[in-house]
Amino acid sequence: MSKSIETPFTIDLDKIRTKAREHITEGAVTQSYTANRETVLKLLNDALATEIVCTLRYRRDHYMAKGIHSESVAAEFLEHANEEQQHADMLAKRIVELGGEPNFAPDELTTHSHSEYARCSVLTDMIRENLVAERIAIDSYRAIIDYVGASDSTTRRVLETILAVEEEHADDLADLLEARS
Repeated sequence: MSKSIETPFTIDLDKIRTKAREHITEGAVTQSYTANRETVLKLLNDALATEIVCTLRYRRDHYMAKGIHSESVAAEFLEHANEEQQHADMLAKRIVELGGEPNFAPDELTTHSHSEYARCSVLTDMIRENLVAERIAIDSYRAIIDYVGASDSTTRRVLETILAVEEEHADDLADLLEARS
């Protein structure tokens, strides 16, 4: 068994300090940022639109939920709406950190959102449509995380944090749907 020789860690602080001063107006985006910033900003704005649409759909469903056991389901919808809003806030913050502008234009949200804004009147349909939207978000976030990879570890961590909550939402909704079957 051969032993690999480990190279000691070194860092050229003088070079880092010089580069940091050269492009100070770029904020958090330094020369070591290797992702395509325009693409990442577009993906983040599309995710932002998705989160806002999901927030609005969950809020609507919270108020529109009627029938036996609707109180507990409505409470779940409100909890999810609040968490989706937190996701939107996280995404908007990251967009600004990358030097972009979060797109909150109401007339553009549904065209950029990965999920749809479904209006349902039956509680089971509300649960089902929200579950579909969560599954879409899960696959979308996984694809974006794969794209970003190691080129933007901060964005990747933000997206992974959101993805974990979306998976919880999907699990909650699947349980609710099963309980109504």
